[in-house]
Order: sequence, then C-alpha cells, then structure tokens
Amino acid sequence: MNVSFEKFTQNLITRRISEIRHETACFSSVTFFALSEVVKNFDNCKNFFLNDKPPKGFPNSFEHICQCLWDENDQKIYVYATLYSTTWKIPVYSAYVFRQSKSIGRCDAWYIEPQLDKEDEPCMRPKGRNQKIGTNQALNSDYENSGYNKGHLYPVLHTSNHLSMLATSTLTNAAPQNSDFNQKAWLRHEEAVVEDLKSCDEEAYVVTGVVPDINHKIEKKSVTVSKYYWSATCCLKGSQYIGKGYYGPDNNGRVQELTIAELQNDLQIFYKLESSISIFPAQICQKLNRKRERE
Repeated sequence: MNVSFEKFTQNLITRRISEIRHETACFSSVTFFALSEVVKNFDNCKNFFLNDKPPKGFPNSFEHICQCLWDENDQKIYVYATLYSTTWKIPVYSAYVFRQSKSIGRCDAWYIEPQLDKEDEPCMRPKGRNQKIGTNQALNSDYENSGYNKGHLYPVLHTSNHLSMLATSTLTNAAPQNSDFNQKAWLRHEEAVVEDLKSCDEEAYVVTGVVPDINHKIEKKSVTVSKYYWSATCCLKGSQYIGKGYYGPDNNGRVQELTIAELQNDLQIFYKLESSISIFPAQICQKLNRKRERE
C-alpha cells in the first residue's frame, strides 16, 4: 500500500508540473516559474526602493506584493514590488530598479495572483481554481472588448533580462489605459526615460503608479479605469541625486514633466489625501528640487 501510494503521489506531482508548464508556455525557454508573494509589508523586496524605503503617505489598506520568481533550485528571485488595491482592482504603484540593457523580447501571456483571492497556490496562473477568482483582482476577461489596453506600470521596455520581462506580465502590474495614450504618448515617455537614465552613474530607482478614476469602471465590470499614470525616477550622477517626475495624460493628452516635489503635491490632490506623499526618502527628495534638462 505504501509503495502504491508513493507511486500515485509521484505521478500526481509529475502531472501537475506538466500542467504548469503547459499553462505557462511563454516560460518554456527558461526553467523558472513566476509567483507573487502577498505580504504585510515590503521587507522581502525593499531593495527595489531607494535606500530600502518605500513611498510614504499611501493608505495602509492596500496589498503589498513582492513580485518574484522560483528558480529550478526552489530559490526565490525578487524582481519588483507592487502596492495593489483590491477595491479598484488595479495597482497603486510598482517600484523597480532600472538597469541598462539591450532590447528585450516580449511575451503577452497575462497572469493573475491566486493569493489575492485566498487561494493557496502561490504561482501566477492563467486562471484560478475556484469561482471566487476575480473577487479582488482584474481578470483577462475584464479587458476583452473593453477598448482599453493593459497598461504596464513596470514596462517591458525597462526590463533588463528575459525573466524580469516575464514577471511584468501579471494583471497586478497593469491598469485599464486609453489605447491611444498607451501606444503613443506614454510609450514615448517610457522611451525617453530610457535615454534620460543613461546619464546615471549606476542603477536608477523608478516608481510608476496609477491615479484611478473612481467614478469610471470598465463597462459591466468592477475594474476601475486609470485617470492618470505617473512616474518618478531617481539616481546618482557624480555625488548628486537627480530625478524627475511625470504624469499624464494632461488636458492635451500629453505627459507632463515635473519636479519630484511638484509630482508629490499633485498626487496628494489626485488621491485626496490629508497627509503628504513622499515617493523617495525625505532627505533625498529635498535635493530633487528642480527639473534637469535631458542631455
């Protein structure tokens, strides 16, 4: 009986691994599997924030997600961090480290995070196992025929390798974004940031977020549409911290460039918060008090 049970268990595990590999066809070129770690804070992935300090001023009711990968040795590789709203079903922001890289290919296989809907399965999956999936997060079906693009916060264009590219394809890293704005003005912004950060002496820290239009959801769905996308960058050049803030679309459908201080003030208004927002540590934000010209 023990031998038979052991054989049955091994066959079950083998079949499950085969199912996962089939479901994650885009991962076939590597032996890594993606997962998200829904946690109480960002302690496990604080290295994606400048000086290990996450932004301050956002409500504590949001979910903290450490986006990571399992390797073939069952070791976790953290890729970026996301603050997520289960009420809006979109991310508040994603934070990542920008490193110079060559052009990375793209794989548009989108996944959900079962843990947000109280499933035990930690790995990103194309769909959940129970009827409650979608209670606390957006699904691929929410975007079908909606007229909106899945707008990345951590974009493929800013990834440094194939694995980080794959890890961005989770719906916790995207929000409904106007397709014209996504494919034109915001894409040009992402490209300009790549060029801008080439002047950094080392890696740069980026936080990109979404301001929701709380009165506008995808038709017949509960996924809140984005009103603004915003982004903040910071890095060292020489012995000085340099950085920029951005948000869009403005009234002309463009991306506005701001100082970090101006962006933080606008975000406090956009989010209707009583307390101020600090994207980067306060002592560093004080040094990011002016725009710098793109070289």
